[in-house]
Amino acid sequence: MCGIVGLIARDDVVNKILEGLERLEYRGYDSAGIATIHEGKLDRRRSEGKLRALKEVCFHAPLQGTIGIGHTRWATHGPAIEANAHPHANHRIALVHNGIIENFSILKKDLETRYTFESQTDTEVIVYLIEDELAKDQNPLKALQAAVKKLKGTYAIAVLFKESPDTLYAVRQGSPLVLGISEKASYLGSDAISLAPWVKQLCYLEDGDLAELTLGHVTLYNREDQKVQRPFVANPMATENISKGPYRHYMLKEIFEQSTVLSQGLQHILEKEAHHLHAPQGDIDFKAIESLSIIACGTSYYAAMVAKYWFEKYAHIPVDVDIASEFRYRHPVFTKNHACFFISQSGETLDTLAALELSKKHALTLGIVNVPQSSIARAAHHVVFTHAGPEIGVASTKAFTCQLLTLLTLALEAARQRKYLSAREEESMIQSLRSLPGLVHQVLINNKMEAVAQTILKAPHVIFLGRGTQYPIALEGALKLKEISYIPSQAYASGELKHGPIALIDEHVAIFILAPFDAWFEKSAGNIQEIHARKGHMTVFTDEEGAEHLQTMLPGVFHLGKNLILLPKVDPLLHPFLYVLPLQLLSYYTGMLKGTDVDQPRNLAKSVTVE
Repeated sequence: MCGIVGLIARDDVVNKILEGLERLEYRGYDSAGIATIHEGKLDRRRSEGKLRALKEVCFHAPLQGTIGIGHTRWATHGPAIEANAHPHANHRIALVHNGIIENFSILKKDLETRYTFESQTDTEVIVYLIEDELAKDQNPLKALQAAVKKLKGTYAIAVLFKESPDTLYAVRQGSPLVLGISEKASYLGSDAISLAPWVKQLCYLEDGDLAELTLGHVTLYNREDQKVQRPFVANPMATENISKGPYRHYMLKEIFEQSTVLSQGLQHILEKEAHHLHAPQGDIDFKAIESLSIIACGTSYYAAMVAKYWFEKYAHIPVDVDIASEFRYRHPVFTKNHACFFISQSGETLDTLAALELSKKHALTLGIVNVPQSSIARAAHHVVFTHAGPEIGVASTKAFTCQLLTLLTLALEAARQRKYLSAREEESMIQSLRSLPGLVHQVLINNKMEAVAQTILKAPHVIFLGRGTQYPIALEGALKLKEISYIPSQAYASGELKHGPIALIDEHVAIFILAPFDAWFEKSAGNIQEIHARKGHMTVFTDEEGAEHLQTMLPGVFHLGKNLILLPKVDPLLHPFLYVLPLQLLSYYTGMLKGTDVDQPRNLAKSVTVE
């Protein structure tokens, strides 16, 4: 959430800061701003709305400077208006902030006796805390060090001081910040993507670190104000292609990339010749694990729900699945030989990271993330990377299927270690996995979802139903649709239909049913009969056997390619991967037809770094 870019260079930095902020648009935001120091003057420009509005402001009132900071804000305290946009400033300080200052109201009550506040934000208190310290004849470094010691909460802060026009300061506590240094400039940003084309080496700040950047140099201090060294590591995004290519939106590009990224992911876990899996994390002793918690938020939580079926079926490990924000507040009980897996695309999800920190003292922890050097990757005892590549669209697509692949491989590795997976079973599963990229490509290029999307544009409500591993996929489908199209949508386990949700069904409600011809099909067919009897508008996703059964059961009701969508007949192991694809496309095309911002849906952020 929110984005920070800071820069010191020999030449004007304004356009570069705007460029860096553009690469952070995927995080989600509702206002933006930039501040510089030029010829001894501290100046700033701000606007509500998207970066194009800020660029328009800068066009009519140009800004100059060889040092500057920029920010994209996702509103927490106060609405998305110019007065609440960052940078916040007075006559000598300008700063930007990601995170939440939990004790800001107490601090503000005291500071209001001496200063006049212009915004409703928690961030502005930091400006006047620093100003208080400067008034004690502190230099900028000492003033900043003293001020942040009074803050409680999470923050990544970048600060300009009028009296230090060649120095940029930054502090991290709980919210990520990275630094980059070249001969021509010094950079800071919220993540590797923001600095991708500029530097090949990055320094990731630790919690409590303060950075003092000058041109081509950085000095770091820890929370005890002692000088420290942090390693510079390769920028994982330096060589990545983060353009849209021929696609209109990142979301569509990332949906269609799934066959490629799954193929690349399989290369990490499948031996080319022998019929064996490479364990994603070979030093986990699954034989010693007696119980497992899988903890995540949002889409990652639904991947965890699918994984529960796999770990319990194949590895015989009892699994609890928890929403991260609930896990740490319900006083979880850690039993003997307990393990906790934490899933996060960004590796920076604050609720998930906090649950991880709670669990480390009591259980073996594994981070399942897409971003190397992320906070969860560095905090967990073990880490597995999902290899999805950069995902720019706010609504997760390819990251989800790569999470599924990683979790499935972990479940099968656990089954093998615990002697529940025979060589023949493993070989059969590997053959199924080898076919997955081709099947994904087939489903995507043959999709009919744009036509299906046309049928639900005026639906007041949409319901998704599924059984077994299709239940979490139904939940994911409902989440995607509400994220992208803003149509109210819910998902239920199909067996729950008669326990309340059936009251919602009439001829106006759109219902999507995931019903592969599997062990649950006959039960799903019963649900379909119940919905038909109540004139529900159904679309069913199934395979050839399921389609034949439904067309015999309800002659004239289902029509291929319209309200009956065929998917390949595959091993049930692959059902979650294939059945989520048309639901991703459904949300994309519905959003397109409704004219929503597909890549950056309103009110949403890609990386949720606040509670």
